[in-house]
Amino acid sequence: MTHQAPSPAAAPGADPARIVAQLREALRLVERIAGRPDSSGADERGLDEAARISEAYDRALPVARRRFEALAEESSVWAAAGVEALLVAGERAPRGAAERLAAALERALSALADLLR
Repeated sequence: MTHQAPSPAAAPGADPARIVAQLREALRLVERIAGRPDSSGADERGLDEAARISEAYDRALPVARRRFEALAEESSVWAAAGVEALLVAGERAPRGAAERLAAALERALSALADLLR
């Protein structure tokens, strides 16, 4: 099976649902590398989350949108670099590194949601 690192997603005016979905997909890949069990219903929860984020983004003040976009861009860049490093390592990828990247992605997704609350 071939994996590709997610590309940086955020750009000014980017679709927040797409950004969150791409970061969630990176998280799922990293969780598999870390050896975490698949969470059932993750796709459905992800769709709900993306819809809520998109709606909140539409209602947010411009300054909150810019902060969201900046954090999303930063998160996408380091997430892509981390996923790429894990994929290059292949079967030798250290689970601890994957676990730390998964935790960082979870924090970034939470911070993105918090910006729009």
